[in-house]
Amino acid sequence: MTEEKQHSGDSYWLTTAPGGERRPALGDNLDVDVAVIGGGIAGLCTAWELARAGRSVAVLEAGRIAAGVTGHTTAKVTALHSLVYDKLRRTRGSEGARLYARSQAEAIERTAGVVEELGVACEWERRSSYTYVTDADRVDEVRAEARAAREAGLPASFVEETGLPFPVAGAVEVTGQAQFHPRRYLLALADDIEAHGGRLFEDTTVLGLEEGEPCRLSTSTGASVTARDVVVATHYPVFDRALLFTRLSPRRELVVAGPVPAELDPEGMYITPYDGSRSVRTAPYGDDASRRLLVVTGEHFTPGTGDTRARFDRLAGWARRHFPGVELTHFWATQDNDPTDTVPLVGPLHQGARHTYVATGFGGWGMSGGMMAGRLLAARITGGECAWAGLYDPRRLASAVREAPAFLKHQAQVAQHFVGDRLRPSPPVEALPPGEGAVVRTESGRLAVYRDDDGALHAVSARCTHLGCLVGFNAAERAWECPCHGSRFDTDGKVVQGPATKPLERRDI
Repeated sequence: MTEEKQHSGDSYWLTTAPGGERRPALGDNLDVDVAVIGGGIAGLCTAWELARAGRSVAVLEAGRIAAGVTGHTTAKVTALHSLVYDKLRRTRGSEGARLYARSQAEAIERTAGVVEELGVACEWERRSSYTYVTDADRVDEVRAEARAAREAGLPASFVEETGLPFPVAGAVEVTGQAQFHPRRYLLALADDIEAHGGRLFEDTTVLGLEEGEPCRLSTSTGASVTARDVVVATHYPVFDRALLFTRLSPRRELVVAGPVPAELDPEGMYITPYDGSRSVRTAPYGDDASRRLLVVTGEHFTPGTGDTRARFDRLAGWARRHFPGVELTHFWATQDNDPTDTVPLVGPLHQGARHTYVATGFGGWGMSGGMMAGRLLAARITGGECAWAGLYDPRRLASAVREAPAFLKHQAQVAQHFVGDRLRPSPPVEALPPGEGAVVRTESGRLAVYRDDDGALHAVSARCTHLGCLVGFNAAERAWECPCHGSRFDTDGKVVQGPATKPLERRDI
């Protein structure tokens, strides 16, 4: 695992678009029309739409803009979301499937227009998107998906031949989709937000939300923001007054990337939901036309569980086996939230909300989903029309029966971690090797203990500061992760990813 350890840090998108100087943290109290919490694709797209509509906007990001989940995506911009349309046709009817397809397709074309208008050099490329299977017993599934996607209005067809370097049993193809460099696009969007009077603040964690007319946000810097409307676009909601955490399941996936000869380019975007999931695409590799960047994603797992190093090895082995000669140079991971009823949650934050909104639950399709959310939320805030607002409304109740099995399964998994993780035997601290971490039982409670490369121990409380589940150690990324709701912390307890906003408490050992 020497390569994995060496490169399992920043993604390719972050290393090739560092973004220059940090934007300032919020220093003084601020009064704006709209405050957007979260500087990923959903937050920045919402802020951009609102700034262009003449609203005064402030974006508050706990870390760096476009550097969290969005900075670690595979950046496929497509309306073909694995095998979603056949399911939507059965659960939401043909009209629901049609609205889903239309909303995602229009988001892609909206983005294409922005790329052209702003002249963004973000490697925007049109590609066909494929969902494939290699098992002949599953061909009927992709045939049904092709029919459902076509009936929903997408240019979809069933095919048996693809550009992949191995045979498939069948695939859905949707033409005219896109891929891009996400961070370059969003940094250009951020600059345009500021050009239209918007304010962007980094290193500013929002700690409190008082709803009203106006709303008020308190932050980690001590300064506050007063806003008529507030958008919570933090991937997993940091404020969850509708208990959306009961309808969201966190999922982490690994990514390996590196250059391949251009003749090995499969010339498309591919995914299979089976065999641990595998997603494949390529991107331009700098100015070198003789090579392309291969990006392979897969090995999904619940945060804080299992052997992440072994998962990286399996994914890297798969990439090398199918793309001989690939030089894997980057290893990173991304995280998604799967909604229990398939459809993202975008709209009012809770049943009684009047001026607070949320965007979450994109289920691995945050690029087109985030772009769609920006248009939907801007329409709600400015009083515009949006045909698919009801489809994505977080307050929806009609799907309660349909999502019950997935809902109950998710809650059972959360309960298992909340109770079962506390019953696991505790390993001896002295046996912990350098670079490893474990949750151990002490007289003062469960501690998350990490031994660094120099042999020094770092101990923090093992209770996640979100809702109290016990964290688990991810050895490949050297992070503590909550298996219940996906919060992540570094080895000294600092929050790396929410919904937690407070660090794990330091402890002596």
